[in-house]
Amino acid sequence: MSTPDLFGLQGKVALITGGGRGIGAAIAQVFAEAGASVLIANRTGSAGEAVAAELRARGLTAQAMACDIGRRDEAERAVAEAVRVFGALDIVVHNAAVNPWAAIDAMTDEQLEHTLAVNLKACFWLTQAAVPHLRARGGGRLLVTSSVTGPRVAMPGSAHYAASKAGVNGFIRTAALEYAREGITVNGVEPGYIAKQGGSLLSDPAKAARIARHIPAGELGRPEDIAYAMRFLASPAARYITGQTIVVDGGSTLPESPFFAEASE
Repeated sequence: MSTPDLFGLQGKVALITGGGRGIGAAIAQVFAEAGASVLIANRTGSAGEAVAAELRARGLTAQAMACDIGRRDEAERAVAEAVRVFGALDIVVHNAAVNPWAAIDAMTDEQLEHTLAVNLKACFWLTQAAVPHLRARGGGRLLVTSSVTGPRVAMPGSAHYAASKAGVNGFIRTAALEYAREGITVNGVEPGYIAKQGGSLLSDPAKAARIARHIPAGELGRPEDIAYAMRFLASPAARYITGQTIVVDGGSTLPESPFFAEASE
């Protein structure tokens, strides 16, 4: 008798927002490799299509669409497109996020509204659109890329981002309660410092090295570190986990101050 693959996603359909690069692209790759059919919804359509094309070239199942997830109608369109293309929907990963750095005194209404719309409001819009389709499948997974910034730590210039991610964690816990009896789990991952494609940490090695010195693991994280945590939460192995977030930060939030991280070197 064969043993079921508790970490596989065979036969599942996943919608991934912000899947055109970095963490989102890694999630799309890991999910597709696990057997899922993946729809990448990305603000820049060409970036999402490039990731999807690379996956298709490897014999995996992926499509892409251009989508401004900071608008309700676009979030609803992304869900509808996943169902249209693949015939169903089992997993939603809201990974897209923005952080237009601004001090509170200088922050504009547009910066605040855009950050809250993309990072937090889209959780509500995607969930409202997706849940009827998850119910039709007898359950499903709602996953969000949160952050350690907001729920656990803070950084000057990121009050709007931090507030949005703290809100994401509140959303995760409440939505988990509302959908638990329907076999729909709601969870998230809180990344720490991740060296992402196009990010400042890859373009500034000296800055990356300074930050890595204060991380107990001694290095920056990689996008796939987040993707594998997401795969676990999306898999049958995580069927009894809901309303939780997994911190993936190499221990960066553990030291009481940078002094203790340096002392461990």
